[in-house]
Amino acid sequence: MDGGGRLARSLRSPRPQADLKAAAIGAVVLLREWLGSRRAAVKPLEREQPHRLIALLERYVPRRAGIAATVLILLGSAGLGIVKGGHVEELTSGLSDIRNAIANSAGFRITAVAINGRRQLSQDEVLAAGGVNGRSSLLFLDAAIVRDKLKANPWIADATVLKLYPGQLQIDIVERSAFALWQQDGRLSVISDDGAVLQPYASRRFISLPLVVGKGAETRARDFLALLARYPQVQAATKAAIFVGERRWNLRLKDGLDIRLPENDVGNALAALSKLDKEDRLFSRDIVAVDMRLPGRLTVQLSEDAAKAREELFKDKKLKKKAGDA
Repeated sequence: MDGGGRLARSLRSPRPQADLKAAAIGAVVLLREWLGSRRAAVKPLEREQPHRLIALLERYVPRRAGIAATVLILLGSAGLGIVKGGHVEELTSGLSDIRNAIANSAGFRITAVAINGRRQLSQDEVLAAGGVNGRSSLLFLDAAIVRDKLKANPWIADATVLKLYPGQLQIDIVERSAFALWQQDGRLSVISDDGAVLQPYASRRFISLPLVVGKGAETRARDFLALLARYPQVQAATKAAIFVGERRWNLRLKDGLDIRLPENDVGNALAALSKLDKEDRLFSRDIVAVDMRLPGRLTVQLSEDAAKAREELFKDKKLKKKAGDA
């Protein structure tokens, strides 16, 4: 023990905390010396390079370039917002209205419109189809675009647009004609002779048109109905022409009789059908179907009542024959 009554510490076992502190201080000193030597090794020219770069930018970049860059960034942000927000069409329409208003004020307002060739469409419908309205100016009206819009209307087969300055517009159209009614998947539409769907059937003014049914019937109707028209007796009795399997036609007569026509040589089948009705009143008989699909063979399907009557007739004949034999 020492003179103070405390236990003497051993020199062989110093405190670990003191050793760690001394080591940390030494490491910091060595790091400072190494960094100082690195700074001294850097060449003066390398230390001056950032300042030279700034000087070059100030010399060659035009004045107010920063302002211009800021404006471009703001415009780009606004444009991105318009595109992302789906407002491009609204912006374009607004700019077009402003441009047309200026042209109208300068004397290029459309004051007269002449539309030739329309029968089914009204003047307002033609103008709406072409995108022409009360704000349009003749100066900025694109005749080619108006023509393309008009031809996109199913009723219009062709169109010509003429601009007559300072304020007259002439539109000549060629309309399609309503040719037939086409039924497909429960929907009834008015079609032209080239198969174009003109509009859904909603007006009784088209009720007298012939009816064709089935997929593909709209494009094949013109040729088949032209062939059917050669046999007025069959045509007059027909309620609908049904295109089956996109290959052949059936006829549904007004009294419900089904005529199954062959895939080929339809003209001869219609001729034979017309002859049978003239000579034997085929369409007035108690039958439900006539099958003409097999060449040179005609099969008739009797109605249920007619089949029963025929069966009873055969039974009577058999009984009479047995009685006679006896």
